[in-house]
Amino acid sequence: MGIGPALAVSGLYKRYGDLVAVDGVSFEVSEGEFFGILGPNGAGKTTTLEIAEGLREPDAGSVRLLGEAPWPRNLALLPRIGVQLQASAFFERLTAREQLETFGALYGVGSARVGEMLELVGLSDKASTPEAKLSGGQRQRLSIACALVHDPDVVFLDEPTAALDPQARRNLWDVLREVQARGKTIVYTTHYLDEAEVLCDRVAIMDHGRILALDAPARLVRDLDAATRVILERGVLPAEQARVLPGADSVTEDEQSLTISTRTAAPLLSALAERGTLGGLQVRTATLEDVFLDLTGREYRA
Repeated sequence: MGIGPALAVSGLYKRYGDLVAVDGVSFEVSEGEFFGILGPNGAGKTTTLEIAEGLREPDAGSVRLLGEAPWPRNLALLPRIGVQLQASAFFERLTAREQLETFGALYGVGSARVGEMLELVGLSDKASTPEAKLSGGQRQRLSIACALVHDPDVVFLDEPTAALDPQARRNLWDVLREVQARGKTIVYTTHYLDEAEVLCDRVAIMDHGRILALDAPARLVRDLDAATRVILERGVLPAEQARVLPGADSVTEDEQSLTISTRTAAPLLSALAERGTLGGLQVRTATLEDVFLDLTGREYRA
């Protein structure tokens, strides 16, 4: 990572009528960092991202992007940032290559760079395919290629893997890893907690316009101090025997399984091994999703 922040946000506020969309948000993103902003619907993620990009004016607070203010619209920053919005719009009737050539022409980018981007996002074999005939995952990859074609220093991605099938989502992970490996700073939002846990150096968890937690995913999980769950097939071990095992804090049972919660997994697993009950056993530790739900609650939000 480089020296100094690529993005510095301080005391950011944005209100729409009675709704406070962004409520005193502050954070910094280092050069070369993969930084995620997570939160339920309406948390303020997209608004924060749009202010950082210079697409919206904040009501209060400041943003420094690559050392400069992005608002009022800073034309000097445009060649240095790449933006992929939630809803991507392409030029009609153009092929994948023509789309990239058109975007690249805005920045004086040559055809060699276009070919490199097609290869990076795995679309070299689709270069002559009209954009309208690409799959959802291919269109998402093309959208990211358009955001990268001019070789920006900072890339903003707003839910880049939304609505993709699991295979397309994993393929896109590889693209994003490669982008970061090239020294780029990535700032992105997502609803996929497993994705953020794998890709991000640090994450900010937002709700109601505020940042509730900010740290490396592994640190956030560790600080939650959640129990480990050991899951056995029902009938392998009677519940009354499970409750007296060393390290067992609580035991629950349903029609398929018996779950033992523990904060000292080693003696519990050792005791289960002595009883020969390790076959089919599952051990589930806390994840970033547990942190997210602990901070934001479990109620559904449309």
